[in-house]
Amino acid sequence: MSHATNYFEDMIARFFRTSAPAKPAALYVALFTTLPDESGANGVEVNGGGYARVRNGPADANWSAPGGGDGTLRNLVTVAFNPPTTDWNTVVGFGLYDALTGGNAWLLAPLETPLTVRAGDPPPVFAPGDLAVTIA
Repeated sequence: MSHATNYFEDMIARFFRTSAPAKPAALYVALFTTLPDESGANGVEVNGGGYARVRNGPADANWSAPGGGDGTLRNLVTVAFNPPTTDWNTVVGFGLYDALTGGNAWLLAPLETPLTVRAGDPPPVFAPGDLAVTIA
């Protein structure tokens, strides 16, 4: 089950105020060996060895609209990472951030099946629909 971070929850709450926040100019998919908590802290992002976050949106062409009242969005385009040149270990989840490095975590979600990534393996690729986040 994915969850909105505390940062994103605060942004949603601001829609009830006079000045609504702007959506981020970019969203980047990050991979984690330990998924952060709701504060966006205490996680372990993949590091080094060819790893970099992948830009994916925000755009209607990149993410599905939620349907059926379940609040679930899915990637509509392939999200492909660089080839690993060192072991990335076992990737257990992903997050959406508003910056290539650092930045604010918006959404976090576990992978349905953890993915062990070793040096020389094919790069992690998530086909359309593979990444799902539920805002509920």
